[in-house]
Amino acid sequence: MLLLGYIKREQQRGSVSPLQDFAIDRTASGVLRLYLCLAAIELLARQDTPCILYRGELEVQAKRKALAVLQDEITKILNSSRDLSTLTALLIKGDETNIHQCLDRMKKTEEEVENLCRNITRDVADIGSLMANREDILRTAYIIDDIAGYISGVAFRLANMKPMTLKKASFEDDLNQLVGMVVDTIFKLNEMGRALSINPPNAIDIARDVQTLERQVDAKHRAVIVKVLNEISTTKDLLLLKDAIEGIEGMVDKCQEASDSFTILALSM
Repeated sequence: MLLLGYIKREQQRGSVSPLQDFAIDRTASGVLRLYLCLAAIELLARQDTPCILYRGELEVQAKRKALAVLQDEITKILNSSRDLSTLTALLIKGDETNIHQCLDRMKKTEEEVENLCRNITRDVADIGSLMANREDILRTAYIIDDIAGYISGVAFRLANMKPMTLKKASFEDDLNQLVGMVVDTIFKLNEMGRALSINPPNAIDIARDVQTLERQVDAKHRAVIVKVLNEISTTKDLLLLKDAIEGIEGMVDKCQEASDSFTILALSM
């Protein structure tokens, strides 16, 4: 039928004569070869190959853009965690002026991370079903946004404590160790984010370091909480420090969740 339709169209145009006038092989095998060639041409035309290639390229570009936004998010919360470390040192010194400056920077960083999270949500929504692992990317962005919120919450509680309470109960070293492990954990997340764009299998190896740090923070958190309950008698400082320590532990748990999400993304690259 395909061959007859082709011949009729060409006859109407006046470009060919009937089949018996064709200067081709009119044997059964020759006609069959001609029919197969025409069928292949029509099949390729129906597949719309350029659109398929364009769709694949669009997905790659969208994924690269989403990973770049995730990297920006991690970099900002890494800087915010370093501000938290600086705030802890200033709290022990009793430098209230610089403490407020650190709080302002962390608040600004939290807002910037929220804006990045909204941007990546809008970009993924625009690309729609073309991105295969869009749920994993969005989940990772939301977890990073939660980490920024934890940092601000811990900083707020520490900033409202009395420095003498920490010095009297000798909590300086414990607090510095916990905050230092938070910075190390987020730094590992930053490395995982970079590895996704360069060497995805390396991100899976870094995830082990994040898990190790998470276990260390859990052990330190339990020991410090018991010490807080035994050593601090002032109700206000007791609640503030207890909430801050638990916030640090919750923050590192979120880092572990982000690490798991990065691992899933690495496996799909």
